[in-house]
Amino acid sequence: MQFIFNNYHQNTKHSYLSIRTNPNRVNWDNPPNRFKFYPQEYKRINLSSQNENYNFLYMIAGISAKKTYPNMEYYLRVNPSAGALYPNEIYFQVRNVDGFEDGIYHFEVGSSSVVLLKELKKDEGIEDLLEISYLVDGFIFFISSIYFRSSWKYKNRAFRYCLLDAGHIIGSMEASSYLYDKDFEVLYDFPKIKLNEFFGFDEKEFFTSIVIAGNKKEGKTNIFEFKIPTLDGASYIEENISFFEKNEMVENAYKDSLKIVDKKEQENCAIFSFQKERFKDIIFKRRSIREFDKQFISKLQFESIMSVVNQAIKSDCDEQVDIFYTVNRVEGLVLGLYKNGNLIKSGDFSEKAGYLCLEQDLGKSSAVTFFLTTKSKNYQESYQKAGIIGHRLYLASNYLGIGCSGIGAYYDDEVCEFIEESAMVLYALAIGN
Repeated sequence: MQFIFNNYHQNTKHSYLSIRTNPNRVNWDNPPNRFKFYPQEYKRINLSSQNENYNFLYMIAGISAKKTYPNMEYYLRVNPSAGALYPNEIYFQVRNVDGFEDGIYHFEVGSSSVVLLKELKKDEGIEDLLEISYLVDGFIFFISSIYFRSSWKYKNRAFRYCLLDAGHIIGSMEASSYLYDKDFEVLYDFPKIKLNEFFGFDEKEFFTSIVIAGNKKEGKTNIFEFKIPTLDGASYIEENISFFEKNEMVENAYKDSLKIVDKKEQENCAIFSFQKERFKDIIFKRRSIREFDKQFISKLQFESIMSVVNQAIKSDCDEQVDIFYTVNRVEGLVLGLYKNGNLIKSGDFSEKAGYLCLEQDLGKSSAVTFFLTTKSKNYQESYQKAGIIGHRLYLASNYLGIGCSGIGAYYDDEVCEFIEESAMVLYALAIGN
């Protein structure tokens, strides 16, 4: 099982040769559908009112801007996504929350509303199916991936992006939970296949993680009948035919990485100290910077950012993700390669960092360029944790007026040669001005 899973990561690595012999060519005039809509007869709640719980949801994945180009327009959201393709969906159970009937909902981002899929009686809930021993007053979020939205552009590598983007959504949930004083915890160890079937998914969509934002209490729920239509949330129309391209490598990578081994819980919570109104504005206005001007940032700014990044992430499976970074332009810090805050190799590696990020200027013009790696056996969990770390890096940097950009593509093996470790490279990011 583990050999097959490692084979997926191995077979989706980028190299100097691969990006020149296997370029991605897509028709941007006809991309996959980025929104999933349930039938109009389902009851909807618009999130535009001043109800605090509606605002809490909107700050997780709401639309924050619209971009218009010849022949197309697309919408940016609070959460970042590779290629602005948004391969993830959000569902949730809610119990005893102001503004909601108890029930199962879908976050319909395209209409800025939530859709009531099933009203629940007082003794009903999904906790028993999830095999958890308590009830939740509040929200239980379920994060899924519709992989074709990503594989349309990124081909076999799409599973990586689905997981990173799911991690960013978890990071958005963490940030919004902080704003609205809600508990926050990530669950990875639950019966994913059973939940997929319960929601009527086919192989095109699958769950990867759960977030609890509510209070736990003793009790037991009864499972309920749940029949909703199986919907295609990605296919696009070509010559009047709905088009979907199956990717067996992505589907098999999901199945082969379901089993969690040697998991370790993280019981500690993050402690943040942002000014909340300003932080809310940063969350909504967050963008990926497109270029840096090779400006320096201060040591205090960098240390403040890292104090946020390094906070605990409360979860039932806390995988080790190592944070390597090249300090390129930080006043008062030695130029060099660092691992988890420790200098391991001194020198100016800005040109090298740019080369490793597929020769992008972002990697070499930044103040700091990051490479997140793991040696974990739990693929889905470590990848999503990298996305959470990346999201914290975005928000903490932007809060201090520093730009950030996620870089999902890099020369995998050459990064490992540079850091002198055999590991899986999960994510690259850069910050600066």
